[in-house]
Amino acid sequence: MSNSALEAVIHEHCRELKLAAFTREYPALCRRAQDGGQPYQEFLRELLEAEVISRRQSTARRLLREAHFPDVKTLDQVDWQALKGVSKPKILELASCQFITRAESVIVAGPIGTGKTMLAIALGVEATRRRFRALFTRAADLVQGLVEARDTRSLTRLQQRYEKVALLIVDELGFVPFERAGGELLFNLLAQRYEQRATIITTNLAFGEWVKVFGDEKLTTALLDRLTHHSHILTTRGESYRSHRRTDDNGPDQDGRSPSSDKQETTAPPPRTGGGKKGD
Repeated sequence: MSNSALEAVIHEHCRELKLAAFTREYPALCRRAQDGGQPYQEFLRELLEAEVISRRQSTARRLLREAHFPDVKTLDQVDWQALKGVSKPKILELASCQFITRAESVIVAGPIGTGKTMLAIALGVEATRRRFRALFTRAADLVQGLVEARDTRSLTRLQQRYEKVALLIVDELGFVPFERAGGELLFNLLAQRYEQRATIITTNLAFGEWVKVFGDEKLTTALLDRLTHHSHILTTRGESYRSHRRTDDNGPDQDGRSPSSDKQETTAPPPRTGGGKKGD
């Protein structure tokens, strides 16, 4: 068989097997192997490795799209000097994604604007890079979706979708209180994921204030009991990043106060819970 015919056959086999990287890298690797007298096994290893790397990158890109992050943030973008209350080693430990493998929870609590969502997204992005399926949702949107699914009798299908996600990120828990039915639906979802799948929750409330969101003390206690078991509890502190930027941009007013000083919001950090893994 001539070289041109042989290459045509190889190309067709690669196309049928969907070996895109194999097809792309084959000519250059083949020439290099011929010129350097490379062993057949080494040549084959390089081709297969190129295909594996390409597929891993393609999977990571797809998972990143499917995670529905409002903005892509990475740990490289974290301002460790501005981020108060949590340690860099702890965040890097979580970035290994072992907590996902162990189906543990991460709760990030603190005042508004102190980097909770940024940290949650950065950990979620790292999870997709490691080819874990992640999904980002705001707590209010999640509850609304569960209520609508219940009303249209599609709740089971939606719950199964959430159960399959290796990492569920629930952002802004505490911004909007739920009706009792919505709180119960969220409790059921998180209870189903307990010790089965990993969950990250960001909140501006101390644990003692969660009952204001769910409206039922027993349900709230049961939920916290599950979430704080096998958990990593992080507490951010300090002033809002956004307030800080406005201060930098506008400078202090005539009496020396920053433009945002009257509006700064704070909250008490959640108490340390026995059984949780302290990360702050």
